[in-house]
Amino acid sequence: MATLPDVTRQHTVLIIGAGTAGAAVASRLRRARPDLDIAIVDPSPFHYYQPAWTLVGGGQYSHEKTERRMASILPADVVHIQDRVAALMPDRNSLVLEDGGHLNYEFLVVAAGIQLNWNAIEGLPDALGKHGVSSNYRYDLAPYTWECVQNFTGGVALFTQPSGQIKCAGAPQKALYLTADALRKRTIRTDLRFYTAGAAMFGVPFYSKALEAVMAAYGAQACLGRELVAVDGPKKIAVFETLVDGLKHSEEISFDFLHVVPPQSAPDFIRDSTLADKAGWLDVDKFTLRHVRHANVFGIGDCTSTPNSKTAAAVKSQLPILVGNLLEALAGQAPNARYDGYAACPLTTSAGRVLLAEFSYSGVITPSLPLDPRVPRRLYWWLKKSFLPFFYWNILLKGRKLASFHRKRAFPDALPGIQP
Repeated sequence: MATLPDVTRQHTVLIIGAGTAGAAVASRLRRARPDLDIAIVDPSPFHYYQPAWTLVGGGQYSHEKTERRMASILPADVVHIQDRVAALMPDRNSLVLEDGGHLNYEFLVVAAGIQLNWNAIEGLPDALGKHGVSSNYRYDLAPYTWECVQNFTGGVALFTQPSGQIKCAGAPQKALYLTADALRKRTIRTDLRFYTAGAAMFGVPFYSKALEAVMAAYGAQACLGRELVAVDGPKKIAVFETLVDGLKHSEEISFDFLHVVPPQSAPDFIRDSTLADKAGWLDVDKFTLRHVRHANVFGIGDCTSTPNSKTAAAVKSQLPILVGNLLEALAGQAPNARYDGYAACPLTTSAGRVLLAEFSYSGVITPSLPLDPRVPRRLYWWLKKSFLPFFYWNILLKGRKLASFHRKRAFPDALPGIQP
């Protein structure tokens, strides 16, 4: 991996973020254009395979295997600028770094990921990692989730999901299911509750009904329309708000274990810029991934306004669209590749079975195999635990191509037998 020369402050393609999307874009661009001047801005010296953190929290994966040095991920001749972006100036084709420096670009790819707003929940930052309060959304906390499950001897276990867009909308449920499965195997009686600010278990009704059956199989209670607003770790109390007839009501719930998913948003430097839409996300065309007002700006992954689930599978499908359209823009041509909104969420319903939810824009059911995707399967457990990590490190992040097999398929309305 190249370091930034002191005199280099201008790049043909500048990428913000070296997570899944940014690293994959850098590698794919480098394969297509070995001569292209590419730089990537990211403050971290490490890269994380975050989809496995749920498995870590369920005692099914080593958290050390999810971390690698950034130098081993990025192409050797892509300049890594190890700093944070402070502000965007798209009218000047420039951005400001936290160290005060400026970077200019001909084309900008924003792959900045999603911002986890831990401080939005009163008392949460002080409670995390102790008092039985954990979250699989952090590398250092996922092992504590499993520690809490192992030490659990009975009582109330709460799992939360906030309002708004979040990274991998199925992850909050995955934590519950793996915990429920582990406690069931130890025959520990548990009061399992899923507190979600949403109105359903999942945003796609086709899958939501199947997940309701999974919840019922574990004897878990879905508490809809409840937003976690405060946590008292030492007292083991979680405070939730709900709207009743337009008025906010709060309730205090005592817990023995609490798994929290924090509210999330686009990073502040995007929200505070002219590149954002009204909700704060990078404002891109949902098909071409090109910014709606700045023709030399593209976006990919969790930070964008595309109305799809924010998952690594979505990035995988967006990658050839963005890179193809960017290469055409570099050649002075109009982009014509179109993203169909595909995303996938492998919902680990137990240690051994996965319900693989695949869908595209407007909730169209688009599985890759002609199997009813509402059925948890052992095949998908192997996919989740073994194949996908290999695919991630050796194919996706390396910019290699892999054919897509998803397509619209029809299934009976009747719910199949569900065995978590």
